[in-house]
Amino acid sequence: MDELERLREELSELDVKLLEMVARRQQIVANIGRVKSASGRGTRDYAREKDVLQLARRTAARVGLDEEVGADIFRLLIRVSLAVQEQDKVATFGSGSGKRALVIGGAGQMGQWFVRFLASQGYQVEVCDPAGGLDEYVSYADLGSSRLDQDLIVVTAPIAETAKILSELALSRPQGVIFDISSLKGPLLAGLRELKAAGCRVASVHPMFGPDTELLSGRNLVHVDLGVAEATAAVRALFDPTMVEQVSMSLEAHDKAMAYVLGLSHAINIAFFKALLDSGEDAISLAKLSSSTFDAQLEVASRVSRENPYLYFEVQSLNSHSPRALVALLNAVTQIAARVLDQDERGFVALMEQGKAFLAGRPRNRP
Repeated sequence: MDELERLREELSELDVKLLEMVARRQQIVANIGRVKSASGRGTRDYAREKDVLQLARRTAARVGLDEEVGADIFRLLIRVSLAVQEQDKVATFGSGSGKRALVIGGAGQMGQWFVRFLASQGYQVEVCDPAGGLDEYVSYADLGSSRLDQDLIVVTAPIAETAKILSELALSRPQGVIFDISSLKGPLLAGLRELKAAGCRVASVHPMFGPDTELLSGRNLVHVDLGVAEATAAVRALFDPTMVEQVSMSLEAHDKAMAYVLGLSHAINIAFFKALLDSGEDAISLAKLSSSTFDAQLEVASRVSRENPYLYFEVQSLNSHSPRALVALLNAVTQIAARVLDQDERGFVALMEQGKAFLAGRPRNRP
């Protein structure tokens, strides 16, 4: 027992040293980021990341560790390093110093993300949310309580509520830049047109990431073109210090794509856990017998099951393109069932080969 205790103490000392070394590494990373920013270089260097991962694999092999374990450890360190550099760059080059921002729906999850993001850029952030305010921020229970004289107004409410808020804002004609972050744009069309007709500087974006996102590398921010160049440029400038990929598309093209990117993917996972639920099988027992594919699908489905069901219903029910995506899902399941029930091996293999070809060109640089 004395030997065991000694070894545990030795391990604890080593763990402390490891964390101290990681902290030192992060200090160096922060300094590298500042040097990059000062010289106008981008934050992410893929060639350098490749070198670091190759070094990790070689070193792991030399000291008797699994090469992929070494690479996984350094992937995590790279991700943390990028987050540190991105946050430092946002704070350094943020455009909000001396300006005010109002986040409508700021008590919600994405609302709080934007509160933190804008505060890091130097904005004096205020919150408007009937659910309550946030500590340390000026808060309003409703729009009527604010003078709406902020430099920036961000609407982060649910889709149907956002449509009403945009129309209400159009009546007040705020002078600041206004933008929403809704997952669908069709339901907002009337309010967006009213704001534009009122002479407001209005833009519309869709962050393709969730409220727990810390690093924007590999993430997309969609700008829906409303024809108000000044407002769009102002919103783009907010994200220029980050590594997010900013893309533009029309309102119609956006909602059509979201029927598949959001609607179809949500529906597949809901159908997956509903089929398991109706099967009568016990979830714990299935998990004990699971395969790698089942585990991966179960993990995604589990995350979906914990999401806001009201938002997910809005994504399905408020998109005019949803029926086409759902019918496509029904047709696909019907085809699979037909191949299996008819013992059609050739047809089944053809389905999988078609999928392999379709998915072969997808990007693989997601974090």
